[in-house]
Amino acid sequence: MGVDALDTLKREAGTIRKNHAGKLRIALAFPNSYFVGMSNLGLQTVYRLFNAHERVVCERVFLPPRQEHADRAAKRTPLVTLESQTPVSEFDIFAFSVSFEWDYTNVVAMLRMAGLKPRAADRTAHDPLVMVGGAVTFVNPEPLAPFADVIAAGEGEVLVPGLLDALADSDDRPSLLRRLTQERGFYIPSLYDVTYDGPGRIASINPKPGSGAPQTVNKAAVKTSEALDPPATVIFTPDTEFGARFLIEVVRGCANLCRFCWAGYNYLPVRSFPTARILELAAAARPYADRVGLVSIALCDHPDIEFILKSLLDMGYGISPASLRLDDLTEPIISLLHQSGERSITIAPETGSDRLRRVINKTVTNDQILDKADLIFRTGMDNLKLYYMIGLPTETPEDLVAIRDLTLQMRDRMMAHSKARGTVGRIIASVNPLVPKPGTTYQWLPMTDTSIIERKINELRSLVSDVDNVYFNIKSERHSYYQGLLSLGDRRVADVIEAAERNGGQWRAAVAEVGLDADAYLYRDRSADAFLPWQIIDGGVKETFFRNEAEKSMRGEQTFSAPARG
Repeated sequence: MGVDALDTLKREAGTIRKNHAGKLRIALAFPNSYFVGMSNLGLQTVYRLFNAHERVVCERVFLPPRQEHADRAAKRTPLVTLESQTPVSEFDIFAFSVSFEWDYTNVVAMLRMAGLKPRAADRTAHDPLVMVGGAVTFVNPEPLAPFADVIAAGEGEVLVPGLLDALADSDDRPSLLRRLTQERGFYIPSLYDVTYDGPGRIASINPKPGSGAPQTVNKAAVKTSEALDPPATVIFTPDTEFGARFLIEVVRGCANLCRFCWAGYNYLPVRSFPTARILELAAAARPYADRVGLVSIALCDHPDIEFILKSLLDMGYGISPASLRLDDLTEPIISLLHQSGERSITIAPETGSDRLRRVINKTVTNDQILDKADLIFRTGMDNLKLYYMIGLPTETPEDLVAIRDLTLQMRDRMMAHSKARGTVGRIIASVNPLVPKPGTTYQWLPMTDTSIIERKINELRSLVSDVDNVYFNIKSERHSYYQGLLSLGDRRVADVIEAAERNGGQWRAAVAEVGLDADAYLYRDRSADAFLPWQIIDGGVKETFFRNEAEKSMRGEQTFSAPARG
């Protein structure tokens, strides 16, 4: 993208483009509202990548406001794109960028609104090709597989050229699907047979004879970011989640190897985007934005992060980072963020116990966390946001007490510095039950029973109920239960997704309607399973590494080196 491309695309956003003769037409969907979707950096990146090709026209489509759903159904109003108000059903490809499991029902809803059958098997060659990509395909594509003609698993910088090459070589849909099996990252669910092995279990996912499909699909990932433009905001609009903030990805991947973190494993290896290009794009965006959001799993893994922060500050930007890794926080970094106008820092202790942190391979101690908290407040920050987890392997009641005690100690440091400045900040702690994610060390673990999680939640609430200037937001056990089902499920979970879409998101009723044994997916050890649903996608980390990590986790042993790539 050239330096002036931001301005060009900003102007393009208000135009209506209808002269698409001879071009491939792609309706790019984010299965949530415009308010949320237009702040999604993945969507904007893929939109830019598609429209960079002269033979492609890509337009955006978002989930209409909920109050419009009934009116649309009654009036049979078609789902249309933002740019030209063209019905989605007239496009060649209907491509979804899905980031969260809770948006699965929205995928089904948007297919219905477009006048398409939700299931791929019920659609015809006259319908748009339905493609599903986004972060969830890294984790487990199987619950969405029955709705998709194509699953695009991996990073857009590799997937988009592969798709366009396959389209150029294909005359019809069957030849296109066969051709896509030769490109990295493309999974064609209809070309595979699934053999089930009882409730919650599958025995295998195998290519159909003669299909030419690979036994497993290798995730698409760029090997190096040196020649890439960093993903960045290309269209600015105020009426969105992050307003006119300029978002830019600084680092991809994380070297910390936390055993619960799917993103840490799936975005390996760590790749920093070129410093000069980050700053060039930020300078080009400055007329449209006064704040910059730095996107990364581990911001401080960029070798030039202090220089980048100083340069952005010199441009007049306010700077908002993603969650910062504790062991990389330095006084210059915090000071630069404070000078830019930032008043809050987000960190993730995960637990209050050094012992339990070793179990999950979090390589910091309570003493180090308290030192960093003191540094954060001493440098002028008012507020601190914390992420904790409960239901971790080997967790004891003492570990819940440790969450309270560590938070209180951080609160004491905040209060000491707040009094000196004459202002009192606050600490906000978010607590989430562990959902064992596919593609992590804990992918074989059963979830903790909801009754036990509920008891832990009540106990933690009791422990922190009378703590001033500290606010605990604790996610419900039922929320995690259904998130776990969507994360760990196979194609049979698609029935539940359809039922939940019909009944307005009542997941308990949807599971009951379908008759699915949800507990069989969640409350059992999977280490002896012949095959796990998500293993159809090879994320690049060898199974032997994960199994060794699972054993080390139970012993509280830490790992400091990146895994060998499969």
